[in-house]
Formats: sequence, structure tokens, C-alpha cells
Amino acid sequence: MVDSSQNPSWPEDEQLGSFLDRLGGGREDESGRLIDRLPVIVYASELGETGRWRYVSPQVEEILGFTPEEFLCDPGLWARQVHPDDRLHALAVESRDALGNRETAPIEYRMYTKSGRLVWMLDEAVLEPDGAGVPVWHGVLYDITERKTIEIDLQRALDQQAVVARLGGRALKNGDPEALMHDAVTLIGELDGVEAACIWEVGRDGRRLNLCAGLQDSRRGEGRRVSAGRESHAGAALDASIAVIVPDWSGDDRFTMPPAVRALGAASSLAVMIDGKDRPFGVLDVHSREPGRFGPKDVPFLEASANVLADAFERHAADRALRHRVLHDALTGLPNRLSFVDSVDDALGRASVSGSPVGILFLDLDHFKLINDSLGHHAGDALLRAVAPRLRSHLRPGDIVARFGGDEFGILIDRLADDAEAMAIAERVASAFAQPFSMQGVDHFVNASIGIAVARLADGRPTNAELLIRDADAAMYAAKESGRNRSVLFDAEMRASAQRRLQTERELRGAVERDELELRYQPIVNLRSGEVTGLEALVRWRHRERGLLDPVDFVSIAEDGGLIEPIGRWVQERAARQVLEWHELRPDARPLDVAINLSARQVSHRDLPATIAEVIARTGLDPVHLHLEITETVLVEESAAAIATLEALNELGVRLVLDDFGTGYSSLAYLSRFPFHALKIDRSFVDTLGVEQEGTAIVEAVIGMARALSLEVIAEGVEKQIQLDELVRLDCDYGQGHFFHEALRAEQISRLIEADALDYSGISSTR
Repeated sequence: MVDSSQNPSWPEDEQLGSFLDRLGGGREDESGRLIDRLPVIVYASELGETGRWRYVSPQVEEILGFTPEEFLCDPGLWARQVHPDDRLHALAVESRDALGNRETAPIEYRMYTKSGRLVWMLDEAVLEPDGAGVPVWHGVLYDITERKTIEIDLQRALDQQAVVARLGGRALKNGDPEALMHDAVTLIGELDGVEAACIWEVGRDGRRLNLCAGLQDSRRGEGRRVSAGRESHAGAALDASIAVIVPDWSGDDRFTMPPAVRALGAASSLAVMIDGKDRPFGVLDVHSREPGRFGPKDVPFLEASANVLADAFERHAADRALRHRVLHDALTGLPNRLSFVDSVDDALGRASVSGSPVGILFLDLDHFKLINDSLGHHAGDALLRAVAPRLRSHLRPGDIVARFGGDEFGILIDRLADDAEAMAIAERVASAFAQPFSMQGVDHFVNASIGIAVARLADGRPTNAELLIRDADAAMYAAKESGRNRSVLFDAEMRASAQRRLQTERELRGAVERDELELRYQPIVNLRSGEVTGLEALVRWRHRERGLLDPVDFVSIAEDGGLIEPIGRWVQERAARQVLEWHELRPDARPLDVAINLSARQVSHRDLPATIAEVIARTGLDPVHLHLEITETVLVEESAAAIATLEALNELGVRLVLDDFGTGYSSLAYLSRFPFHALKIDRSFVDTLGVEQEGTAIVEAVIGMARALSLEVIAEGVEKQIQLDELVRLDCDYGQGHFFHEALRAEQISRLIEADALDYSGISSTR
């Protein structure tokens, strides 16, 4: 609105009517010449839509294109030139109610000039009777087009900014592209003068733009596709990466109007590109039924909206890629364990309604480590990648195969009829390995052990994904133990065993705090002198009900339950402090070594070197007297991590012993790759000494190899004189076993030391 204080005012001591009468009859009058020069239209007209115009100043021709005479001769001219949308508003004041009211509010409306141009007018007038009592408007028309254009442009910019802000807010709350595109075309379509907004996506071939949002009522098929080339306005925006404006489709021969836009009745359009990280996503365009509705001032708004969409699409794609990486195995592309657990839980939820059993297959490749060690990890990875599609091809539609890690796979078999169907599917999966796998140009036959677990929710037994996977895992290990290359169904006996295992795990969690763990020590004898040079610390658990338990009864449970690290720290520190006490009992003798076993979980833990360093620092034990025994199977499982861990331990100064030597697949390779100081010959080889020529030859070969590599050799499980005699003959360094000493309590060792009876006297020191 225009402030009326800025408009020319009429003399307060004269009636406006008489003043205008004088203006009309005295054109040479100085006041008349002044009015003629004002940039406004001064008028006097009778009341009503077709009221007679008594006077109109000459500026009417400059502003509206009509001469004063045309207005004076045509009483309806003014009303006809008012914009149809504003006519009711402008005529609403044509009432006698305004008679004599000098506070009549000015009104604004649009008028068409004689040339058809649209201008904004501010009409400020008062209605007063003339000498004959006829109501006459005495007023001024101001051309406020420039001001209104600024106001409209400002309001349009504010509305556009609000749309961008709202669109950005929705993009942050919900990055789903389909929903966001719908929101975008809806919000933009609500702007004044915008009939519709559309989003076109680049087709796979890059030659077409497909309508994916907006104009929902348009027909499908050809009408929803346009060229991605310059022949369409959207394609031109994509091709040139700049905004394309069509001011008036009726006069534009550059582009072919899309059928969907033609059906809309669009008169003007504006298109901008929606960019992407690797390639453009498509085009955002807007359409209006008003010619000239869009211009350069609208481009920043539409580009900002396109940028919001582009950022949201890119973020959604990145989130989707991240989610895929989180939920899928990078090597095979299969779902990983996390994704598999979610799928199993969903299946169990459906089964709780339908009552159908849900099955799990837990599959492990037989002798996969042999492939890795003989052909290398690249061959092992190639095998795993080849196994994945084989498994999928032997499953029913809807079944899910996932890789858990290593050579372990899980398969969800939903909607089962019974256990027999689960077994049949497992056998079909096993048949996937009937054909060889080609690796490095050579065919290799690989088998698999499969464990099967079936959840029957109708039985009322509670279960979840983790429990079902654990049951299938237990059945798979049963398949391994029974000869491999077979399928085993988890049964009631296994369930009872699993429940006992869970109970044991629960009880084990408080064993350290309840001081239920204790150590036994088995002496290690120098086979040249009979001297006991060290002792192996063996953990025992004094169970409140089951009595004294050996490590075989609980160590694997501790590993699976995440308890092995705290138990291991307790063993390490207790053994270190104990051997230091024995040093004090024999101050003039060589200090005793203490050997401690490390489990697979401990070796794979990255904090192991720091933990050992802390034990050494807290106890004050010379690290050279701390021997850490690592089983060969640990190295096969985690060779890369194990190398780093063992090298860090070696730098601490501790002695590293390869335990159970000869039971792995590539024993010789580890001796050069890892920093070992000694190796232990597995008891299975010691058992055959002096009885089987082949077993004796193996032990002799191992000792000879160790000599060549400057490694000491310890034989474990020495039970008989004949075994000792053979070990002495073969020049083995050390031995341990019940033939010398059983595993003893700490106080028993202390008494032997005090009695100077710890050493073994049955070996001559002069051999």
C-alpha cells in the first residue's frame, strides 16, 4: 500500500468538486497547469460501474494509453480494463455508503493498458455529492507498478526461500528419494503462479528422461518420457548444465513440448539440472499457465531446490552403500552375520503367527585351511567367492545364504514342513560341492560339514536367532567330529549338552571372584641331566558341585563366552608370582621357567602384548623365564594377526613355544615365519615311540629339523620308560609327563624344592 501522506492533497478550504470544475474550465489557470504536470491520473467520475467520467487528467494517456476523451465518452471503459480477478474487489466500494466519508481507504487493483500491458493502480478517492446531489468520486490514480513489482518479487523470493527451507528440513528427516520427490513437487507447486513441478530422472541408457514425480494425473507411457537431448527443454538443461527458460511456449520453436506438459496447458516453463556425484540424476522443472511467469530471478530458487534434492539423493545413496557394507560381506557380496540375524528374527516373528517351522543350516568347508596354506589366501578367497553362487543356486526362492566369516556360511530355510524337509535341503546344498572348483588352473574338490537346527514355535520352546544359530553351529561341529562331509540335525541330546554348556558359562563368570580357580604345575625335565628347569602352569576349576575340572571342561566355553581374557590375566599373574616365590626358596640355583598356555582368543586379542608387559612390570619377573605356549591351530586361524602379536611378544623378551607341533597342516612353514624359540612334540607322536617305527621316525625327523633351525624340543606326554629311552637316544632336549611328575599343587612343588627332590634322578648327566 502507498502511504497517503505522500500523495498530493487537496486544498482544505475548498470542495474537491469545485476545484476540479475550475480545472476543467480554466486550462490556462496556473493550478491547472500544475495538475497537468503531476505523474498521476486525476479524475472525477459518477458512482457505479458505468458511472459517467466527468474529468480525467491528461496523464491517463501516458499511463494507460487511453486519451481523456475516450474515458469521458465511454463510461464502462474503466471497469472493462480492470483485471478480472480484481474487478469484484474494485467495484466493492461503488456504494453510497462511502458518501461523505473522507476516510475512505485507498484500494489497489490491476488494469490492462490499451496495449494489453498489465499495470498496478492505487486508487485514492472520496465520494461527495455535487450541487445537484449526484454522488461523484473525486480521486487520484497512482501507477504503482514498479513498487508492486518489487513487493511481488520480494514476496515471491520469501515464498521460494520458505519452500527451500521446508524441503531441506524434510530431506534431513526423511532421505527416502521417492517421498522427497513427492514433497518437492508438492511444495513447489503451491507457489503462486506455479501450476505444476516435475522431476525427470535420466534413464539407464542416458537418452531419455523419465517422469518420476509430478503430473500424477498424466497418462503413462510415451507421455511420461522426453528426450534427454537438446530437442526438449528439460534435455537442454541437462545437456548444457544451465537453466533453460521458456517464456512463452506459443512463440518458442526451440523445443518440443512434452505431452504431459501440453496436457497441463502450460504457457511458460523453467528447467534446471539435478546433479549427482558420478553423473546427473535428472531435471527439475516448473510450469505455469501464465506467459512470462518465469525469468532469471526464479533460477536461483529452482537451482537451490535441485541442490537440496541432489544432496539428499547422494546422501541416501551413500547411506544405502554404507548399510550394504555394514550388512554384507565384502568378499562374496552375501549378507553377513548381522544381516542374517535380522532375517532369522523376522522369520521367527512370522512363524509365531503361521506356526511353520524355521530352519538354519550352518555350513563349514572341510579342510579350507589346507587350501589357504598350500595355495595361498588369494586362492582361498577365490574359492569363497565361487562357493557363494553355488550355494544360492541350490536353494529355494526366498531362502537366504550369508557368510559369517572365514569359511562359515549360514542358510535360512523358512516355511519348512518338518525336519525331513530341512535334511533334504541340506543334502541338496551339499550336492553343490559335487563338482570341483577350478583354482589356478587346477580342479579342487571341496566338501562341507553342515549343521541343521529347526525351530518349532508350536512346541512353546522360546528361541531367537542367536540361539538357533548356536544350535546349528553345535550340530555342524558334531558333523565335523563324526567324519566331516555330512549333515547333522541338532537333536535333544545336543540341546541338553548346549544347555549344560550355557549353565557352565554362567557359573564360570563368577569363578575368579569366588576364588574357585587354581593352578597345577607340571615339571619340565632336562633329558640330559634330569634337572627340572621349568614348570607348565595348568589351570583348574574347583566346581562347587562337579569337583575339580580340567581345562578341557571349560576353556572352550570361556573362549566362546568372552571370559578367557580375564581368566588368562589371572593365570599369568598368579603363575609369575608363584615362580618368583620358588626362586627365593632356591637362591643359588638357576631360576625356574614358567610356561603358560595361550588360547586362540588370547592370541587374536590385540591387547595381549600390553597385558603381558603389565604382568612382567607388576610382578618383576625376568621375561626370559616366562614361556608362552601357542598351539599351531591358532596360527593357521589368524596368521596375519598372529605374526604381529608374536613379534611384539618377542620384543618383550619372553620365550615363545609352538605347542602341539605336528597336528596342523603346514607345520614347517610356521617355523620360519614366526619367532619361536622352542617347539613341543604332540603326545600323539610320543605315544608311538619304541612301538611303531613310523612314529619314531617322525619324532626323529622333527628333532633333526629343530636342530637345524636352532630350536629346542620338548616332548609332552611321556608316560613310559621306553618313550624316555627313545627320546634320550634321539637327543630330545626336554620332556614332561606323568612318568616324571603329574601336575602338582604349588605347595607340593614347594615341599619338593625344600627337600631337594624336585629333579629326576633316572637320567645320567654324563650321556
